[in-house]
Amino acid sequence: MTVARILSQKGRTVVTVQPHRTLAEAAALLTEKGIGALVVSDAGQTVLGILSERDIIRAVVRGGGAALEAPVSRHMTAKVICCSRASAVDEVMELMTDGRFRHVPVVEDGRLVGLVSIGDVVKHRIESVEAEHQAMREYIATA
Repeated sequence: MTVARILSQKGRTVVTVQPHRTLAEAAALLTEKGIGALVVSDAGQTVLGILSERDIIRAVVRGGGAALEAPVSRHMTAKVICCSRASAVDEVMELMTDGRFRHVPVVEDGRLVGLVSIGDVVKHRIESVEAEHQAMREYIATA
């Protein structure tokens, strides 16, 4: 199973933020959209970084409330692990587990084409296990 399958089910819309926006603006966008991370991009197509709720919390702990006026670029994760639509879901799950992050941008030909979250991966894994379980039940019932 590939990331393309997840994107076909959930869609390819990705919420992005520009690097010069403030952490307060990014936090408001996260809250408005009910999501846990924003891809940092100049024009919505090139991944410059990623900003998660964790990044904002860490910035506030270090700098107090004044950190919310800092630009996103100062607190984003700049070394972003990405995948492609052809990436295996199991590989992406392993990347997330090993790297201890919950969002992976999907990039092809240098352009942002989607975002996969740990929730997407877990949902896929549960569906896969349930399908295997159902197939085993049917096999046993016909044996």
